[in-house]
Amino acid sequence: MNRQRGFTLIELMVAIFVMAMLALMSWRGIDGMARAQEHNRVRGDAVLTLQTTLSQWTADLDAMTKLSGTSTIDWDGRLLRITRRGSDELRPVVYVVAWTLRTGANGSHWSRWQSAPLTRRDEWQAAWSDAAAWSQGDMAQSATRGVDVSLMPVDSWQIYYFRNDMWSPAVGADAFTGANALPDGVRLVLNLPPGPALTGLLSRDWVRPSSSIQKPS
Repeated sequence: MNRQRGFTLIELMVAIFVMAMLALMSWRGIDGMARAQEHNRVRGDAVLTLQTTLSQWTADLDAMTKLSGTSTIDWDGRLLRITRRGSDELRPVVYVVAWTLRTGANGSHWSRWQSAPLTRRDEWQAAWSDAAAWSQGDMAQSATRGVDVSLMPVDSWQIYYFRNDMWSPAVGADAFTGANALPDGVRLVLNLPPGPALTGLLSRDWVRPSSSIQKPS
């Protein structure tokens, strides 16, 4: 009669060890794939936030408008305020928008504030003051007449104006042009912190649509 030979104890232990190693390797592979997918998702969200924020920045500059007896754009080294045009269904309106760097428990974030629709000069003056109060942390005053949005992490930022065929730091109003004069271009320089998306210095130039200037090499 033929004898049926089974597994020995050593062969069974070797088979169990091999299966355990395969399971461990599969788990590490699945974990690595999950980590990579999460990293790509976080990076994608950060890049999308950056693109959306810069699109809003460009839209604000494109919509700058000059009004008699008001300031159009003002940068004091910390806060940028802009008077921009808008419209509703019944009448034309303007807005005061402000950009600044706000520091909180989660670090520094580039933030934007926008006033309610404005139709009178006294409303504009109040909104212009509210923007300054907002940049200094007075949320109680500015929140009643505007909307505050924290946009993206930024370590520091700087603004330059292009006037008279040259770029120069945009601190205060130019004595030779007046506070209500529009620059031919605005250069934004952001210092982005280490993170899943871009890091380091990011520069973006905006050119006034009615201007024809050549960017220096």
